[in-house]
Amino acid sequence: MSLPFPVLTPEEAAALIQNNQTIGFSGFTPAGAAKAIPKALAVRAEAEHAMGRPFKVGVLTGASTGPSLDGALAEAEAISFRTPYQSNPVLRSQINKGQVRFVDMHLSLLPQVARYGFLGPIHWAVVEACDVTAGGGIVLSTSVGASNTYLRLADKILIEINRKHPPTLLGMHDIFEPADPPARQEIPIYGVSDRIGAAMCVVDPKKIAGIVYTDLEDEAGGFEPPNPATEKIGQNVANFFVAEMRAGRIPPQFLPLQSGVGNVANAVLAALGDNPEVPNFEMYTEVLQDSVIPLLESGRCSFASTCALTLSPEAMNRVTSNLDFFRNRILMRPQEISNHPEVVRRLGILSLNTAIEIDLGGNVNSTHVMGRQMMNGIGGSGDFTRNAYMSVFSCPSTAKGGKISAIVPVVSHMDHSEHSVQIVVTEQGVADLRGKDPHERAQLIINNCAHPDFRQQLRQYISLTKEGHEPMSLSLGYSFHRHFLRNGDMRNINWDEWR
Repeated sequence: MSLPFPVLTPEEAAALIQNNQTIGFSGFTPAGAAKAIPKALAVRAEAEHAMGRPFKVGVLTGASTGPSLDGALAEAEAISFRTPYQSNPVLRSQINKGQVRFVDMHLSLLPQVARYGFLGPIHWAVVEACDVTAGGGIVLSTSVGASNTYLRLADKILIEINRKHPPTLLGMHDIFEPADPPARQEIPIYGVSDRIGAAMCVVDPKKIAGIVYTDLEDEAGGFEPPNPATEKIGQNVANFFVAEMRAGRIPPQFLPLQSGVGNVANAVLAALGDNPEVPNFEMYTEVLQDSVIPLLESGRCSFASTCALTLSPEAMNRVTSNLDFFRNRILMRPQEISNHPEVVRRLGILSLNTAIEIDLGGNVNSTHVMGRQMMNGIGGSGDFTRNAYMSVFSCPSTAKGGKISAIVPVVSHMDHSEHSVQIVVTEQGVADLRGKDPHERAQLIINNCAHPDFRQQLRQYISLTKEGHEPMSLSLGYSFHRHFLRNGDMRNINWDEWR
């Protein structure tokens, strides 16, 4: 069927976008991210710069994207503003040098912030789809993210129809956008598999300025195989959940899981799937990685609600080759729904996220290295952590070959406070912080989670901070970080040096 929309080359589509405009791109991780148009836009920006003309755009997405979007535009120095999350090394460098304005934001809040007008006008929505109808129906590809909101708010729309993803993905999306206050009502999700919206986005066809046809794989990278530390972290989490079930603090039928992104998250999910005492479970999360596909195939995971299929090409082929099976077991939702605090609390999510560092009070830094260098962003971890039935943060106890302790006296940047973090897990063990006062938490974290090379130093810090409700010293709290910046190692601190 022919469509009533202009068919454009990527270059022709990019030529429609003007300097200083704001673009809402599809993509939640590299899954479903626009690829051809942003690459062409980067080439255009380089040409404009070569002629001495300014050309930068504001970039809104769902979360991080791939090399063809964040990477290409950053390398072309074509990004003026970026939100809500990124993971590209070039873009990260530009953010930390102050060359790109970056606003770190809870992912569940982004769509409503855009609707409220807090980010200004959205001139273009550039989204990847697997099918489009003449009436303006758009079947998204491997993620939803904030695409549905961008499509509704944008002045004009450009669509990449990616033939790599079959139109038969129709039925795997659940597109729902809540009303804004004062007309907002509850989100009617009472079980992980509840469908509450439409199978596609529908827009005014007059807004569609053109279609670009592509045939491009998602640029999702693979993950490293588990190492002894990540395997042990996974086993510690699984064993802890089993003990909580035996104690009656987790229902015997278990509860839905949320898992962050990365090697540690993959190892935790694998350990949960391998533990025979963990019942078959559901997932209500923001990202599905490769490790979830065999869990779905085996029945260990009975249903997965997500925002994106962040899969390697091989894993994605397993899904598209057996769509009748997976369509009944996977649902992709907008990030406003997959991460919504109301739904997270109602369903009783067991939340699993990773940290850069954790302090003796149980505060977590998940975004900044040494307090000031942005890594990626807070992502969806805060959406889940504060509202979870049980919030778990995990990380290896050391980094940089043992020179850095992930357990520190005071985190150099705080994303999740002691009021939200309940369980801390490293390869060393588990610290259950529930119902513990600050000094009890500190002792648990040192004894159970800190690496042996750093336990004595941490105990020395505690011995110097006996007074007060919190084990806190304004002069010594950042001694680990200051010692590392001076000596390249957090070990062998001379406490008198930092008094």
